[in-house]
Amino acid sequence: MAECTTLESLMEMGFDRNRAEKAVAHTGNQGIERAMDWLMEHENDPDIDEPYAPPAESVLGSSEQQSSSESVSEPTESAEEEMGQDPKRPMTEEEKKEQIKRLEELMRVKQEERRERERQEEVEREKQRRKQGQELQQIRQKLQDDEMKKLADQRRREKMEDRLAKQRVKERIARDREERARKFGGGSSGTTLSSPTSDTSPQTPPENQGPPPAKKDYDECRIQIRLLDGSALTAVFKAQEPLAAVRVYVQMNSSDGQDFTLLSPYPRRVYTDLDMEKPLRELGLVPSAVLVVTKK
Repeated sequence: MAECTTLESLMEMGFDRNRAEKAVAHTGNQGIERAMDWLMEHENDPDIDEPYAPPAESVLGSSEQQSSSESVSEPTESAEEEMGQDPKRPMTEEEKKEQIKRLEELMRVKQEERRERERQEEVEREKQRRKQGQELQQIRQKLQDDEMKKLADQRRREKMEDRLAKQRVKERIARDREERARKFGGGSSGTTLSSPTSDTSPQTPPENQGPPPAKKDYDECRIQIRLLDGSALTAVFKAQEPLAAVRVYVQMNSSDGQDFTLLSPYPRRVYTDLDMEKPLRELGLVPSAVLVVTKK
């Protein structure tokens, strides 16, 4: 009677018969509330609408129980008939409406509880998602900071190496100038010491002196440098200065910052690192020349 009442109540509330039978079977026919809980928990199962097939053992057991219950219920029914009672009295319309109303209220309460539980679960999932997003953002920020720090250290090292290289070139140029000054200074002193002896010798008339040298010995050279952006620089260098002095001059007066190579357009000649140590006189750039800056 209880199973029949639970199944019929579920069907009157609008549940499919197949679902109602599954709910009654899986809850062991423990009441309408347990059956409704099971239906709401499993309403999204993929196999909820598949036909219900009870286990074979249950079928066998039910047949045996049914035969034994029939044998036991026979005297009970006969006794109830003798007493004038109706064991299967149907429910009245008012009782059915009252039971359906009570069950609908119970289902509404269960649905509200389920929605509240789902809302709480959604809030917890959102909290976890935000927490994971913050942790991921912190990791990305840390990686970005580390990368920026590495780039800054690398640029600092490159600037330091460039500064040291320029300093070495300046020191080399200064040493070359000092050597030239000592060399030229010794020659001038020797000329001064020998001048009294030359004064004692008889003066020869200017017209009897030999002819002037055919080629003038230049001590300076004027170099025009064409940069990558089309502009030009012009500077005067000593004839004995190395080509590296011109390169340093270009580096100090150019804002490009790229590595470059010097070349002569005519006759065309590309100067290598070995040429940087050679004097401008030896390279044939005296008394004037044009150099072009090209990318390396």
